[in-house]
Amino acid sequence: MASRHLSRSIAMQSLYEWDFSDKKFDLEKIVEKNIKEFGPGLEDTGFVWQLISGVLKYISKIDKIIEKVAPEWPINQITIVDRNILRIGLYELLFGNKKEVPSKVAINESIELAKSFGGESSGKFINGVLGTVYKEIEVREKKKKEAEEK
Repeated sequence: MASRHLSRSIAMQSLYEWDFSDKKFDLEKIVEKNIKEFGPGLEDTGFVWQLISGVLKYISKIDKIIEKVAPEWPINQITIVDRNILRIGLYELLFGNKKEVPSKVAINESIELAKSFGGESSGKFINGVLGTVYKEIEVREKKKKEAEEK
């Protein structure tokens, strides 16, 4: 398993555990435990911490985006696994370093996490939400570019 994929997996499992406890447990301790348990060969844990801190920094914005894009699924009705995969994917898509992680890579990685950890329809759900946000970003960037050219 590639180190970035493993890092995403550890971040998702940590966010899942934290979210499952209604955010009562210390997320930092959860991440440290999960790095030891699931990533003993992981040389650089920086990407795990980048994902965790990024999701935490933008969690309220990310959750509002999820609610807007999937209005028939209130945030607390989305499975904990899917909710946290979406949080990671949206963090990477909207707030992450595009040169480091291109948008399509962020989406594909999220779909792979959903297939590995989620339910039968998780991959399609994650793809639908992230794909919709990606299309909105493309439209916004196209309009911005056209405005600059005028």
